Amino acid sequence: MVELEERVAHLMRAVDDLSDVVAGQAKELERLTRLVTLLVEREAEREAMAGEGPAANVKPPHW
Repeated sequence: MVELEERVAHLMRAVDDLSDVVAGQAKELERLTRLVTLLVEREAEREAMAGEGPAANVKPPHW
């Protein structure tokens, strides 16, 4: 009986550790999803601006 209780205790700790890992991965996934969304929006804006005129006719920002 003691052996079974030890095994259950080890398994419960393993489950708790894995739960913490999964929670951390969920937070990281949410952060990366937000970053990808921002990058996609930024690239879409850049592509939309590319149609405004040829780059040769655009003055550099320091002029």
